[in-house]
Amino acid sequence: MIYLDNSATTKQHPSVTRRMITCMEENYGNPSSLHRMGLEAEKAVKQARRELSDAAGMPGMQVCFTSGGTESDNMAIFGAAKAGRRQGRRIVTTAVEHPAVLECCQMLSGEGFDIVRIGVDRQGRLDLAQAEEAIDGDTILVTMMQVNNEVGTIFPVDEIARIIREKNAPALLHCDAVQSFGKIPLPAHADLIAVSGHKIHGPKGSGALLIRKGLHLPAFIRGGGQESGLRSGTENVPAIAGLGEAASLCAKDREQRMKKVSQMRNLLMKGLLEEVEEVRINSPEETGEEAGTCCGSLLSVSFLGTRGEVILHTLEQDGICVSTGSACSSNKKGRSHVLQAMGASDREIEGTIRFSLSQYNTEDEIIETIERTAEAVKRFRRLGSFR
Repeated sequence: MIYLDNSATTKQHPSVTRRMITCMEENYGNPSSLHRMGLEAEKAVKQARRELSDAAGMPGMQVCFTSGGTESDNMAIFGAAKAGRRQGRRIVTTAVEHPAVLECCQMLSGEGFDIVRIGVDRQGRLDLAQAEEAIDGDTILVTMMQVNNEVGTIFPVDEIARIIREKNAPALLHCDAVQSFGKIPLPAHADLIAVSGHKIHGPKGSGALLIRKGLHLPAFIRGGGQESGLRSGTENVPAIAGLGEAASLCAKDREQRMKKVSQMRNLLMKGLLEEVEEVRINSPEETGEEAGTCCGSLLSVSFLGTRGEVILHTLEQDGICVSTGSACSSNKKGRSHVLQAMGASDREIEGTIRFSLSQYNTEDEIIETIERTAEAVKRFRRLGSFR
Protein backbone atom coordinates (compact mmCIF):
# COMPACT_ATOMS: atom_id res chain seq x y z
CA MET A 1 0.00 0.00 0.00
CA ILE A 2 1.26 3.47 -0.95
CA TYR A 3 -0.35 6.04 1.33
CA LEU A 4 -0.46 9.59 -0.07
CA ASP A 5 -3.39 11.01 1.91
CA ASN A 6 -1.49 12.29 4.93
CA SER A 7 -3.32 15.61 4.97
CA ALA A 8 -6.47 13.66 5.81
CA THR A 9 -4.81 11.64 8.56
CA THR A 10 -1.48 9.99 9.32
CA LYS A 11 -0.43 6.56 10.48
CA GLN A 12 -0.01 6.58 14.25
CA HIS A 13 3.62 6.25 15.32
CA PRO A 14 4.40 3.03 17.25
CA SER A 15 5.86 4.93 20.21
CA VAL A 16 2.64 6.96 20.44
CA THR A 17 0.65 3.74 20.62
CA ARG A 18 2.94 2.30 23.29
CA ARG A 19 2.63 5.40 25.45
CA MET A 20 -1.14 5.39 25.14
CA ILE A 21 -1.31 1.73 26.11
CA THR A 22 0.77 2.46 29.21
CA CYS A 23 -1.76 5.10 30.22
CA MET A 24 -4.66 2.75 29.60
CA GLU A 25 -3.15 -0.16 31.50
CA GLU A 26 -1.20 1.57 34.27
CA ASN A 27 -1.99 5.29 34.60
CA TYR A 28 -5.75 4.97 34.30
CA GLY A 29 -6.69 7.13 37.27
CA ASN A 30 -8.71 10.33 37.03
CA PRO A 31 -6.29 13.31 36.94
CA SER A 32 -8.58 15.13 39.39
CA SER A 33 -8.34 12.38 42.01
CA LEU A 34 -6.04 12.97 44.97
CA HIS A 35 -4.71 9.42 45.37
CA ARG A 36 -1.54 8.08 43.77
CA MET A 37 -3.27 6.81 40.62
CA GLY A 38 -4.84 10.21 40.06
CA LEU A 39 -1.52 11.97 40.60
CA GLU A 40 0.19 9.70 38.08
CA ALA A 41 -2.47 10.53 35.50
CA GLU A 42 -2.12 14.24 36.28
CA LYS A 43 1.62 13.89 35.84
CA ALA A 44 1.09 12.37 32.37
CA VAL A 45 -1.11 15.31 31.36
CA LYS A 46 1.42 17.87 32.63
CA GLN A 47 4.22 16.11 30.75
CA ALA A 48 2.24 16.20 27.52
CA ARG A 49 1.49 19.89 28.06
CA ARG A 50 5.22 20.62 28.34
CA GLU A 51 6.02 18.49 25.30
CA LEU A 52 3.44 20.24 23.14
CA SER A 53 4.59 23.68 24.26
CA ASP A 54 8.23 22.80 23.57
CA ALA A 55 7.45 21.29 20.17
CA ALA A 56 5.44 24.34 19.17
CA GLY A 57 8.26 26.64 20.24
CA MET A 58 5.69 28.65 22.19
CA PRO A 59 6.75 28.64 25.86
CA GLY A 60 4.75 31.81 26.46
CA MET A 61 1.43 30.25 25.50
CA GLN A 62 -1.10 28.32 27.56
CA VAL A 63 -1.96 24.85 26.26
CA CYS A 64 -5.62 23.81 26.41
CA PHE A 65 -6.22 20.22 25.31
CA THR A 66 -9.22 19.55 23.07
CA SER A 67 -10.66 16.75 20.95
CA GLY A 68 -8.93 18.03 17.81
CA GLY A 69 -8.49 20.88 15.35
CA THR A 70 -12.20 21.43 14.79
CA GLU A 71 -12.95 21.94 18.47
CA SER A 72 -9.87 24.15 18.85
CA ASP A 73 -11.04 26.36 15.97
CA ASN A 74 -14.55 26.55 17.41
CA MET A 75 -13.25 27.41 20.86
CA ALA A 76 -11.04 30.16 19.50
CA ILE A 77 -13.59 31.75 17.16
CA PHE A 78 -16.65 31.67 19.39
CA GLY A 79 -14.57 32.62 22.43
CA ALA A 80 -12.96 35.59 20.68
CA ALA A 81 -16.30 36.77 19.28
CA LYS A 82 -17.95 36.61 22.69
CA ALA A 83 -15.03 38.31 24.43
CA GLY A 84 -14.76 41.12 21.90
CA ARG A 85 -18.34 41.82 20.86
CA ARG A 86 -18.47 45.09 22.81
CA GLN A 87 -15.40 46.38 20.96
CA GLY A 88 -16.59 45.68 17.43
CA ARG A 89 -18.52 43.38 15.13
CA ARG A 90 -16.14 42.66 12.26
CA ILE A 91 -14.48 39.27 11.77
CA VAL A 92 -11.97 38.87 8.94
CA THR A 93 -11.21 35.46 7.48
CA THR A 94 -10.28 34.02 4.08
CA ALA A 95 -12.33 32.43 1.32
CA VAL A 96 -10.34 29.18 1.50
CA GLU A 97 -10.56 28.24 5.18
CA HIS A 98 -11.42 24.82 6.54
CA PRO A 99 -15.15 24.28 7.23
CA ALA A 100 -14.35 24.33 10.97
CA VAL A 101 -13.63 28.04 10.52
CA LEU A 102 -16.02 28.99 7.73
CA GLU A 103 -19.08 27.46 9.36
CA CYS A 104 -18.34 29.20 12.67
CA CYS A 105 -18.11 32.50 10.80
CA GLN A 106 -21.34 31.76 8.98
CA MET A 107 -23.10 31.15 12.28
CA LEU A 108 -21.73 34.39 13.73
CA SER A 109 -22.93 36.22 10.63
CA GLY A 110 -26.45 35.17 11.59
CA GLU A 111 -25.88 36.73 15.00
CA GLY A 112 -25.07 40.13 13.54
CA PHE A 113 -21.30 39.95 13.07
CA ASP A 114 -19.82 41.42 9.90
CA ILE A 115 -17.85 38.64 8.19
CA VAL A 116 -15.28 39.66 5.57
CA ARG A 117 -13.65 36.92 3.46
CA ILE A 118 -10.31 37.74 1.87
CA GLY A 119 -9.67 36.35 -1.61
CA VAL A 120 -6.69 34.48 -3.04
CA ASP A 121 -4.94 34.23 -6.41
CA ARG A 122 -4.62 31.24 -8.75
CA GLN A 123 -2.03 29.56 -6.49
CA GLY A 124 -4.00 30.21 -3.32
CA ARG A 125 -1.86 33.16 -2.19
CA LEU A 126 -3.64 35.66 0.04
CA ASP A 127 -4.58 39.10 -1.30
CA LEU A 128 -2.70 41.22 1.25
CA ALA A 129 -4.03 44.50 -0.11
CA GLN A 130 -7.58 43.27 0.40
CA ALA A 131 -6.69 42.12 3.91
CA GLU A 132 -5.20 45.50 4.78
CA GLU A 133 -8.34 47.23 3.57
CA ALA A 134 -10.62 44.86 5.50
CA ILE A 135 -8.93 45.11 8.91
CA ASP A 136 -10.14 48.23 10.70
CA GLY A 137 -10.93 49.60 14.15
CA ASP A 138 -14.10 47.53 14.31
CA THR A 139 -12.27 44.23 13.70
CA ILE A 140 -12.27 41.99 16.77
CA LEU A 141 -10.97 38.78 15.20
CA VAL A 142 -8.87 37.70 12.24
CA THR A 143 -9.03 33.92 11.74
CA MET A 144 -6.92 32.20 9.09
CA MET A 145 -4.98 29.03 8.40
CA GLN A 146 -1.23 28.87 8.07
CA VAL A 147 -1.15 26.12 5.43
CA ASN A 148 -4.08 25.49 3.14
CA ASN A 149 -5.29 21.91 3.52
CA GLU A 150 -6.15 21.40 -0.16
CA VAL A 151 -3.30 23.05 -2.09
CA GLY A 152 -0.61 23.64 0.56
CA THR A 153 -0.14 27.41 0.12
CA ILE A 154 1.48 29.08 3.13
CA PHE A 155 -0.28 32.20 4.42
CA PRO A 156 1.45 35.33 5.82
CA VAL A 157 0.05 35.06 9.34
CA ASP A 158 2.73 37.23 10.97
CA GLU A 159 2.27 39.86 8.25
CA ILE A 160 -1.42 39.98 9.16
CA ALA A 161 -0.36 40.49 12.79
CA ARG A 162 1.66 43.49 11.66
CA ILE A 163 -1.34 44.95 9.85
CA ILE A 164 -3.49 44.52 12.96
CA ARG A 165 -0.93 46.40 15.03
CA GLU A 166 -0.52 49.20 12.48
CA LYS A 167 -4.29 49.65 12.22
CA ASN A 168 -4.51 49.71 16.02
CA ALA A 169 -7.35 47.20 15.68
CA PRO A 170 -8.62 45.42 18.80
CA ALA A 171 -8.54 42.12 16.87
CA LEU A 172 -7.27 38.83 18.19
CA LEU A 173 -5.41 36.74 15.62
CA HIS A 174 -6.41 33.07 15.43
CA CYS A 175 -4.37 30.67 13.32
CA ASP A 176 -5.55 27.23 12.22
CA ALA A 177 -2.18 25.46 12.21
CA VAL A 178 -3.54 21.94 11.79
CA GLN A 179 -1.71 21.40 8.49
CA SER A 180 1.44 23.32 9.42
CA PHE A 181 2.30 22.06 12.91
CA GLY A 182 5.38 19.85 12.74
CA LYS A 183 6.18 20.95 9.18
CA ILE A 184 7.04 24.66 9.35
CA PRO A 185 7.59 27.08 12.28
CA LEU A 186 4.35 28.31 13.81
CA PRO A 187 3.53 32.03 13.54
CA ALA A 188 5.25 34.04 16.24
CA HIS A 189 2.54 36.66 16.70
CA ALA A 190 -0.76 34.76 16.73
CA ASP A 191 -2.90 34.99 19.87
CA LEU A 192 -4.61 31.63 19.36
CA ILE A 193 -3.21 28.59 17.51
CA ALA A 194 -5.13 25.37 16.80
CA VAL A 195 -3.30 22.05 16.33
CA SER A 196 -4.37 18.44 15.87
CA GLY A 197 -2.83 15.11 16.83
CA HIS A 198 -3.81 12.86 13.94
CA LYS A 199 -2.03 15.06 11.37
CA ILE A 200 1.35 14.46 13.07
CA HIS A 201 1.22 10.66 13.56
CA GLY A 202 -0.66 11.06 16.83
CA PRO A 203 -4.09 9.79 17.90
CA LYS A 204 -7.38 10.87 16.40
CA GLY A 205 -9.59 12.78 18.80
CA SER A 206 -6.66 14.76 20.22
CA GLY A 207 -5.71 18.39 19.74
CA ALA A 208 -5.00 21.64 21.52
CA LEU A 209 -5.56 25.35 21.44
CA LEU A 210 -2.49 27.42 22.26
CA ILE A 211 -3.55 30.65 23.96
CA ARG A 212 -1.41 33.72 24.51
CA LYS A 213 -0.80 34.06 28.25
CA GLY A 214 -2.85 36.84 29.76
CA LEU A 215 -5.64 36.36 27.21
CA HIS A 216 -8.93 35.39 28.86
CA LEU A 217 -11.55 33.50 26.86
CA PRO A 218 -14.99 32.52 28.18
CA ALA A 219 -15.47 28.86 29.11
CA PHE A 220 -16.23 26.69 26.08
CA ILE A 221 -17.52 23.70 28.04
CA ARG A 222 -18.70 24.17 31.61
CA GLY A 223 -18.61 21.68 34.44
CA GLY A 224 -15.75 20.58 36.64
CA GLY A 225 -13.34 23.33 35.63
CA GLN A 226 -10.68 21.21 33.90
CA GLU A 227 -8.21 22.84 31.48
CA SER A 228 -8.10 26.05 33.53
CA GLY A 229 -11.87 26.32 33.36
CA LEU A 230 -11.94 26.56 29.55
CA ARG A 231 -12.97 22.99 28.77
CA SER A 232 -14.57 21.01 31.55
CA GLY A 233 -14.73 17.24 31.48
CA THR A 234 -12.46 14.42 32.59
CA GLU A 235 -9.31 14.53 30.50
CA ASN A 236 -8.70 11.84 27.87
CA VAL A 237 -5.32 10.98 29.35
CA PRO A 238 -4.22 8.34 26.78
CA ALA A 239 -5.00 10.68 23.85
CA ILE A 240 -3.31 13.63 25.56
CA ALA A 241 -0.21 11.56 26.32
CA GLY A 242 -0.17 10.31 22.74
CA LEU A 243 -0.42 13.87 21.44
CA GLY A 244 2.52 14.89 23.64
CA GLU A 245 4.61 12.02 22.31
CA ALA A 246 3.68 12.80 18.69
CA ALA A 247 4.51 16.48 19.20
CA SER A 248 7.95 15.61 20.57
CA LEU A 249 8.62 13.30 17.64
CA CYS A 250 7.57 15.82 14.99
CA ALA A 251 9.83 18.47 16.51
CA LYS A 252 12.92 16.29 16.13
CA ASP A 253 14.90 16.87 12.93
CA ARG A 254 11.97 18.81 11.46
CA GLU A 255 14.02 20.63 8.82
CA GLN A 256 15.81 17.50 7.64
CA ARG A 257 12.59 15.50 7.60
CA MET A 258 10.69 18.14 5.62
CA LYS A 259 13.59 18.49 3.18
CA LYS A 260 13.17 14.82 2.33
CA VAL A 261 9.37 15.16 2.05
CA SER A 262 9.76 18.19 -0.23
CA GLN A 263 12.16 16.27 -2.46
CA MET A 264 9.63 13.46 -2.83
CA ARG A 265 6.87 15.96 -3.58
CA ASN A 266 8.96 17.73 -6.22
CA LEU A 267 9.89 14.42 -7.79
CA LEU A 268 6.17 13.60 -8.02
CA MET A 269 5.33 16.96 -9.58
CA LYS A 270 8.16 16.73 -12.12
CA GLY A 271 7.23 13.19 -13.07
CA LEU A 272 3.55 13.95 -13.57
CA LEU A 273 4.34 16.97 -15.73
CA GLU A 274 6.67 14.85 -17.87
CA GLU A 275 4.44 11.79 -18.20
CA VAL A 276 0.96 13.33 -18.50
CA GLU A 277 -0.29 15.95 -20.91
CA GLU A 278 -2.80 18.68 -20.03
CA VAL A 279 -1.91 18.91 -16.37
CA ARG A 280 -2.33 21.96 -14.18
CA ILE A 281 -0.48 22.32 -10.87
CA ASN A 282 -2.78 24.14 -8.44
CA SER A 283 -0.25 24.40 -5.62
CA PRO A 284 2.62 26.89 -5.68
CA GLU A 285 5.42 25.02 -7.44
CA GLU A 286 8.13 26.24 -5.04
CA THR A 287 8.24 24.66 -1.60
CA GLY A 288 9.56 26.34 1.53
CA GLU A 289 8.57 27.94 4.80
CA GLU A 290 7.86 31.46 3.55
CA ALA A 291 4.43 32.87 2.79
CA GLY A 292 3.40 32.26 -0.80
CA THR A 293 5.40 29.06 -1.18
CA CYS A 294 3.99 25.57 -0.74
CA CYS A 295 4.30 23.34 2.29
CA GLY A 296 6.50 20.46 1.16
CA SER A 297 3.96 17.77 2.03
CA LEU A 298 1.20 18.82 -0.40
CA LEU A 299 0.59 18.78 -4.14
CA SER A 300 -2.73 19.51 -5.85
CA VAL A 301 -2.92 18.54 -9.52
CA SER A 302 -5.71 18.89 -12.09
CA PHE A 303 -5.71 16.29 -14.86
CA LEU A 304 -7.82 17.98 -17.51
CA GLY A 305 -10.34 15.79 -19.29
CA THR A 306 -10.72 13.37 -16.37
CA ARG A 307 -12.79 12.91 -13.24
CA GLY A 308 -10.73 12.99 -10.07
CA GLU A 309 -12.99 10.54 -8.29
CA VAL A 310 -12.52 7.94 -11.03
CA ILE A 311 -8.73 8.41 -10.98
CA LEU A 312 -8.81 8.07 -7.17
CA HIS A 313 -10.60 4.71 -7.31
CA THR A 314 -8.40 3.48 -10.15
CA LEU A 315 -5.30 4.25 -8.08
CA GLU A 316 -6.91 2.61 -5.07
CA GLN A 317 -7.19 -0.62 -7.06
CA ASP A 318 -3.43 -0.32 -7.62
CA GLY A 319 -2.86 0.07 -3.86
CA ILE A 320 -2.35 3.85 -3.89
CA CYS A 321 -4.36 6.09 -1.57
CA VAL A 322 -4.93 9.73 -2.60
CA SER A 323 -7.85 12.16 -2.29
CA THR A 324 -9.78 14.63 -4.42
CA GLY A 325 -9.70 17.33 -1.73
CA SER A 326 -10.43 17.85 1.94
CA ALA A 327 -11.51 14.66 3.70
CA CYS A 328 -13.32 16.78 6.29
CA SER A 329 -15.88 17.93 3.74
CA SER A 330 -15.91 14.94 1.37
CA ASN A 331 -19.38 13.92 2.54
CA LYS A 332 -20.84 17.23 1.42
CA LYS A 333 -22.12 17.83 -2.07
CA GLY A 334 -20.57 20.49 -4.24
CA ARG A 335 -17.21 21.41 -5.68
CA SER A 336 -14.13 22.49 -3.76
CA HIS A 337 -14.68 25.99 -2.39
CA VAL A 338 -10.90 26.39 -2.25
CA LEU A 339 -10.36 25.76 -5.96
CA GLN A 340 -13.40 27.88 -6.80
CA ALA A 341 -11.96 30.78 -4.79
CA MET A 342 -8.68 30.32 -6.67
CA GLY A 343 -10.49 30.78 -9.97
CA ALA A 344 -10.21 27.20 -11.20
CA SER A 345 -12.65 26.17 -13.92
CA ASP A 346 -15.23 23.42 -13.44
CA ARG A 347 -13.14 21.24 -15.75
CA GLU A 348 -10.05 21.75 -13.61
CA ILE A 349 -11.91 21.13 -10.35
CA GLU A 350 -13.51 17.98 -11.75
CA GLY A 351 -10.11 16.46 -12.52
CA THR A 352 -8.25 17.38 -9.32
CA ILE A 353 -6.26 14.96 -7.17
CA ARG A 354 -4.54 15.90 -3.90
CA PHE A 355 -1.33 14.05 -3.07
CA SER A 356 -0.11 14.53 0.51
CA LEU A 357 3.14 12.98 1.71
CA SER A 358 4.87 12.09 4.95
CA GLN A 359 8.38 11.16 6.01
CA TYR A 360 7.55 7.49 5.42
CA ASN A 361 7.07 7.80 1.67
CA THR A 362 9.96 6.57 -0.48
CA GLU A 363 11.34 7.43 -3.90
CA ASP A 364 10.26 4.01 -5.21
CA GLU A 365 6.69 4.73 -4.07
CA ILE A 366 6.70 8.10 -5.81
CA ILE A 367 8.00 6.60 -9.07
CA GLU A 368 5.30 3.92 -8.97
CA THR A 369 2.67 6.56 -8.26
CA ILE A 370 3.77 8.59 -11.28
CA GLU A 371 3.56 5.51 -13.50
CA ARG A 372 0.18 4.36 -12.19
CA THR A 373 -1.33 7.84 -12.31
CA ALA A 374 -0.16 8.39 -15.88
CA GLU A 375 -1.68 5.03 -16.89
CA ALA A 376 -4.98 5.84 -15.15
CA VAL A 377 -5.30 9.28 -16.76
CA LYS A 378 -4.41 8.04 -20.24
CA ARG A 379 -6.84 5.13 -19.93
CA PHE A 380 -9.65 7.45 -18.86
CA ARG A 381 -9.00 9.85 -21.72
CA ARG A 382 -8.71 7.02 -24.24
CA LEU A 383 -12.12 5.69 -23.24
CA GLY A 384 -13.58 9.14 -23.71
CA SER A 385 -15.56 8.89 -20.46
CA PHE A 386 -15.54 12.59 -19.67
CA ARG A 387 -18.83 14.34 -20.39
